[in-house]
Amino acid sequence: MAEIKLFTKSLVDGFYALIEPLAKILINLKVSPYIITFMGLFFSIFVFYFFKSGLFLPGGIFIILSGICDVLDGRLARETNQMSKFGALIDSVIDRYAEILFFLGLLVYFWEKSLTIVILLFLGICGSLLVSYTRARAEGLGLECKVGIMQRQERITFLVGGAILGSIPYTSHFFLVLSIWIIAVLSNFTVIQRIWHIKNQVKSL
Repeated sequence: MAEIKLFTKSLVDGFYALIEPLAKILINLKVSPYIITFMGLFFSIFVFYFFKSGLFLPGGIFIILSGICDVLDGRLARETNQMSKFGALIDSVIDRYAEILFFLGLLVYFWEKSLTIVILLFLGICGSLLVSYTRARAEGLGLECKVGIMQRQERITFLVGGAILGSIPYTSHFFLVLSIWIIAVLSNFTVIQRIWHIKNQVKSL
């Protein structure tokens, strides 16, 4: 199964370039990566509050802040020689909690409004967790598994775009619902991609 990428390397590099000045300041101050990791979780709690309250614009903005923390903590760990296996574990666990909080906020908001969207959000949560699980399980078997059309950065980007555009008056949250559909379908498709990729690696051993 051929790998498909939704976002080009130039777009990702552009995002990194935007936050580079902040990264340099934090590196020079030798800020602990753990502080940045838990700050990202703190921002995620705000996302949950805003989403459950139907405040999608600030929710989207706080997802961006949480995402910046997710990029910066790893960069800080590398540049300040604070990398550790335990730190990598904490970072992965916090990332999962953060993403669950995003979906949970939306689920609470749509709970009595649309059963279809609630089911889609449940599928989105399942797909997101299983995308991460399949990679972790593969790496536990000594295999590489970074393929997939809807990885974390894509899911976060669609959530941000859907939340911000979904806050536009008189659109009935069309863009937000569309992003939920895309994440629900493609995250689970990515699980299949990764299983297929692992299968091919095992066959070639």
